[in-house]
Amino acid sequence: MAQCVQSVQEFIQDSFVPLVAALCSEEAERLTRKNNLSFAELVKPFCRLTSEVHMRDPNNQLHIIKNLKIAVNNIITHPPQPGAIRKLLNDVVSVSQPAEGLVANVITAGDYDLNISATTPWFESYRECFLQSMPASDHEFLNHYVACMLVVSSSEPEPVEQFLKLSQEQHRIQHSNEYLYPKWFIPNTLKYYVLLHDVSTGEEQRADSIYEEMKQRYGTQGCYLLKINSRVSNRGTDEQIPDPWSQYLQKNTIQNQDCYDDCPYTVISNKNTDHLISDGLDSEIKDGLPNNFKTHPLQLDHPSGSLDSTDYMKAAASLQDSKKSNSGTPHGACLTLTDHDRIRQFIQEFTFRGLLPHIEKTIRQLNDQLISRKGLSRSLFSATKKWFSGSKVPEKSINELKNTSGLLYPPEAPELQIRKMADLCFLVQHYELAYSCYHTAKKDFLNDQAMLYAAGALEMAAVSAFLQPGAPRPYPAHYMETAIQTYRDICKNMVLAERCVLLSAEILKSQSKYSEAAALLIRLTSEDSDLRSALLLEQAAHCFINMRSPMVRKFAFHMILAGHRFSKAGQKKHALRCYCQAMQVYKGKGWSLAEDHINFTIGRQSFTLRQLDNAVSAFRHILINDSKQPPAQQGAFLREYLYVYKNVTQLSPGGPLPQLPLPYINSSATRVFFGHDRRPAEGEKQAATHVSLDQEYDSESSQQWKELEEQIVSVINKGITPSNFQPTQFCLNRYSDNSRFPLAVIEEPITVEVSFRNPLKVPLLLTDLSLLWKFQPKDFNAKHDGETKELGTCDDDMIGTEAIAEFLINSEETKVARLKLFPHQTGELHILGVVYNLGTVQGAVTLDGIDPSVGLQTGKFVSNGLSVRGRQDLEIQGPRLNNTKEEKTSIKYGPDRRLDPIITEEMPLLEVFFINFPTGLLCGEIRKAYVEFVNVSKCPLTALKVVSKHPEFFTFGGNTAVLTPLSPSASENCSAYKTVVTDPTSVRTALLSSASSVDFGVGTSGQPEVIHVPLPDAVLLPGASVQLPMWLRGPDEEGVHEINFLFYYESIKRHSKMCHRVLRHTAVICTSRSLHIRATVCRSNALEDEEGRGDNMLVFVDVENINTSETGVKEFHIVQVSSNSKHWKLQKSVNISEDKDTKLASRERAKLCFKAVRCKNSEENYTFADIVFGNEQIISSASPCADFFFQSLSSEFKRTHVQSHTHASQRAVKQSFDETVRLIQRCSEVDLNIVVLWKAYVVEDNKQLILEGQHHVALNTVGKEAFSFPQKQGFKKILGNSDWEDLEQELPEMVLLKFFRPENTPVPARPTPEQLSNLIKTSLHYPESFSHSFHQKSLCLVPVTLLLSNCSQAVVDVMIDLRHKTASPEALEIHGSFTWLGQTQYKLQLKSQEVYSLQLKACFVHTGVYNLGTPRVFAKLADQVTLFETSQQNSMPALIIINNI
Repeated sequence: MAQCVQSVQEFIQDSFVPLVAALCSEEAERLTRKNNLSFAELVKPFCRLTSEVHMRDPNNQLHIIKNLKIAVNNIITHPPQPGAIRKLLNDVVSVSQPAEGLVANVITAGDYDLNISATTPWFESYRECFLQSMPASDHEFLNHYVACMLVVSSSEPEPVEQFLKLSQEQHRIQHSNEYLYPKWFIPNTLKYYVLLHDVSTGEEQRADSIYEEMKQRYGTQGCYLLKINSRVSNRGTDEQIPDPWSQYLQKNTIQNQDCYDDCPYTVISNKNTDHLISDGLDSEIKDGLPNNFKTHPLQLDHPSGSLDSTDYMKAAASLQDSKKSNSGTPHGACLTLTDHDRIRQFIQEFTFRGLLPHIEKTIRQLNDQLISRKGLSRSLFSATKKWFSGSKVPEKSINELKNTSGLLYPPEAPELQIRKMADLCFLVQHYELAYSCYHTAKKDFLNDQAMLYAAGALEMAAVSAFLQPGAPRPYPAHYMETAIQTYRDICKNMVLAERCVLLSAEILKSQSKYSEAAALLIRLTSEDSDLRSALLLEQAAHCFINMRSPMVRKFAFHMILAGHRFSKAGQKKHALRCYCQAMQVYKGKGWSLAEDHINFTIGRQSFTLRQLDNAVSAFRHILINDSKQPPAQQGAFLREYLYVYKNVTQLSPGGPLPQLPLPYINSSATRVFFGHDRRPAEGEKQAATHVSLDQEYDSESSQQWKELEEQIVSVINKGITPSNFQPTQFCLNRYSDNSRFPLAVIEEPITVEVSFRNPLKVPLLLTDLSLLWKFQPKDFNAKHDGETKELGTCDDDMIGTEAIAEFLINSEETKVARLKLFPHQTGELHILGVVYNLGTVQGAVTLDGIDPSVGLQTGKFVSNGLSVRGRQDLEIQGPRLNNTKEEKTSIKYGPDRRLDPIITEEMPLLEVFFINFPTGLLCGEIRKAYVEFVNVSKCPLTALKVVSKHPEFFTFGGNTAVLTPLSPSASENCSAYKTVVTDPTSVRTALLSSASSVDFGVGTSGQPEVIHVPLPDAVLLPGASVQLPMWLRGPDEEGVHEINFLFYYESIKRHSKMCHRVLRHTAVICTSRSLHIRATVCRSNALEDEEGRGDNMLVFVDVENINTSETGVKEFHIVQVSSNSKHWKLQKSVNISEDKDTKLASRERAKLCFKAVRCKNSEENYTFADIVFGNEQIISSASPCADFFFQSLSSEFKRTHVQSHTHASQRAVKQSFDETVRLIQRCSEVDLNIVVLWKAYVVEDNKQLILEGQHHVALNTVGKEAFSFPQKQGFKKILGNSDWEDLEQELPEMVLLKFFRPENTPVPARPTPEQLSNLIKTSLHYPESFSHSFHQKSLCLVPVTLLLSNCSQAVVDVMIDLRHKTASPEALEIHGSFTWLGQTQYKLQLKSQEVYSLQLKACFVHTGVYNLGTPRVFAKLADQVTLFETSQQNSMPALIIINNI
């Protein structure tokens, strides 16, 4: 139970006090009414004695009474009605509420910290009122009147006669059968005569003389002169006199607005009295009586009306008026402090001289009677009773005694005399004697099976045993158990049972027996009284929480039960308080259904009490937690919430918009998009993909775009990226860098994508959904700023706001809404949140199992008419900071500014459209498309450039118009190339042309990826559009390729915030296999070409058709092979085949051979040599052939440059040594690029199409095979082509993971033997057959010429050794037995590019076939030692046939 203000002993003593009746004359009542008090009210504050009182018990032992209190009441002759008592108790509880600002008691139990009110004053008020309003009964005497005060005014004409009248009236009330109420303790009731004298108006001498006469008549012990009203009302108004009555009258007057309207009285509860008195003290005398005690103040107008189930929410204006008048009425206005002392002295005199002696005398008389009766034969007495009442056998089982509870004793029965004596002893605190008497009476009652009497004796025996000083015996709780069970089950008297429980629970609580107390309280809860059940359940809950080990969940459960019963009893405030206290336990523990129930009830009760904010909060909790309720219940919760919220908003229509709990908003998933929506494709026109909200974020792709933009900005700024460079971000999301304020352009829409989630199983309908923002206009060129505009949904002249009329979110659906703003001024914009009307769809929740979302997807939704307007803020938490030590050790978050864009001034806006842009190409295929550039803004744009990681994929043509062909219809088959019809005689002979790389944008900057778009006049005016041709070449690797284009452009006018703009486009091209080309170059054995110049080479080109038949390619034609180089050119084709055109069907391979010679061109220009196999020459030095060649050249150069860059540091060391190596290496290097141009014949939809394309092969080293696509060639060398294709389809790309420390491997100091062997080229000139007559001459001499050619740019020392190696006998057999005549060694020095002829003679002795390739040639650079000397073996055998004649 909760803590109480009083101790249990004080509580019990104050519950059972001696009762004194007061009978006043009308004049006496008038005197007391001057103070707005009745006589009983006048003496009430002074009814507790301040000093100890002594009396003697029947054994003449002195007994001390401490803190005695008496109760003085007006006589009321009708018992109170049960309905009136219930009404009074309801009012008492409803008036008593927790004090405002009261500090709650914090109880920590396990994981719970509970704020619980330590005291329950409403329960104490109820208990006090309940005990005082109990009607007197015949089986006990505790609330029977012991004495009666007869009060007469001294101003009456005949006071003594008035006393006589009152005395006779009291005698009539007590002894005539006319009145059954009130009850009197003994027949000879003490009458105490009080003469009331008004000091201010009465004559004191007359009062004294009357008093003397009274003393003569009644004795000094039986009368008293009480002087009051000493104070004159018109004097000393400023003097402050204490008001001891207010605390009683305030407690007793029900002034709450929740009271009844139909109550005829303002009911007064008395802390010290057993009954209730009315305010109707000036009522007329009826039947000649001075007091209206015909009706009890608790008499109801409608006695049959039920009071427990009524809703007490009526607010009576008349009650408010009475409340004001009562609170403003002073009590005791005519009394001075001396009068207070006189009243106090009067009560003491009455108690000392009148009441206690009378009680002492009565106890002695009763005791003597009992002793004298004990002398009689007990058996005779019992036999007499048995004679009249029949034979009765005492039964021990209470349940079998139900028919015996109706036994009644006559008033003079000895058992009742014992009980009477026990009650008197109890009232004067003689608990030991009282216990003895109760115990004796209990035995007699049980013997007689008078169960009502026995239960009363058991109850008071238990209380007496507890109150005995020194506690000689333990508290007999089983007495109380038996009493309660008897009252409840046998006597059916719940009022007495309740009194038992209240007393016993308080005693058990004082002994810390909380568990037993709780069980007792719970046992008495029943359906007959909701108020009682609620209060007892609440006290049981407090018992559970006050145990040594607090039982928190039991506390909460019983608080819920108590709240429910309070609600049924109409005590809304108490119900709400109970539910709120229980909520502390259930909250956040995963008991969602319990939480929902509690919150729903709290919301309902709060709404009833007009605590709308609390109601909204409670319903909000039901909706925002992940509810496990069925759809119908959730729909009901939502409708209640909307209804409550609507009431809240109607109270303050002009107030701020409320925060709505539904739907959930995932703030971090909010995306902000700057710019217009992408245009859809129109026919052959395809708009640039750019950026849209439909695209998923890809961090890798995002990084690529950032690098491209950084690259182009660096090129624009001459290789330096500006420090304030900020990559353009069109779409901001949780992954983007949102640390800076994003930039938006005036008149361009800002789209905010908000992610909503509906957690409920019922659909939500949002209407009039729009963004909430704050805007501060700023002119970035001016110094002063404009004023901030708040929440400008109406200021469409600054920021236009687009609203979504209806937005339906189905049950448990996540859905995004895209909301737009249109800025019309520059400044700073802050997007705060969203504003909308929240409602539900009519008939959304169905009960027949049909999905409510069916049929709600299209058309207008029918709202159920209940919707509230509110807002939700978008609060985005930035990324957690983790850079400094302080940030790592604490939790700090950076800013996220995606919702705070800066609106900048006008900028140009480019749109790009691609016309006839292919989606599929063959590898190396050339296709011509068109690009249309449109300026859709109001200001011109310039400096248009495009950057891509794959510049080899596309070209806009050369810098000069001459090199760029016109429209595609200018040549045969609408070729993308610039073609010229060839002369048939010039077949397979090179047609020469030249071009500079500068013409094609290569070599102008270090960034070949940045390409200038050739706009006419370099400016695109507002609204203007321009179409430019664009040639595309399919990538060399088959598969799907994503190629990113970034278009860069600027405004003519310089801006402070935004320097440039970009437009993105991602082209997706699917390429399929076409041709695979590999080529080698080797030195020709012919030392001179037709023009007499040396140094010519043979180029072998191997072309294979690796196309698969799925693409529909019928065959490939090799139409032209071109070379381009600064040093070499193809001279002619040396193919044996006479077929003019080279055709390749699927899986066929062609081998081509060409002769290449050095060219004489300058270092700047490239020489293009075209060898044509068909009727048309494709001019390879013009666009687009040359473009793609130069772009492939630059990408190849970039790849090799990156590889060689890491070795720069080593190159600086031993520079001269490395120069030598470089000279030797250069001998084996060639710089020859081969372009194979082809046509493919494709059958598609029964039509034959001609595709064209080109492949590039870069030949760098003599003898080393080069490929058109070099990535995976290592496998090809091992497996061969056919096996490679199979493997390519089966094997995934796997690379071994290597863990190593990167080290810069130095350039090899020694050149390889292969490189050294190319230093000198040798050639033997001799007759293929030689005839000689061995009969005539045994030795055959054949002249042989050895030609030596220096291939390097340096002077070379050469040594020729003609001696045969004699390592083994087999060696001789290989080259036969011939010898060289003359010198066996020659030492020569050859200058740069020099050709030297050496005449030798070979001597043969037999006919046969001989290999003359035996001379060994050694070479070294002239200024070096023999470190690099190595044999220059001729790779080909030189065979000669010697014939005999």
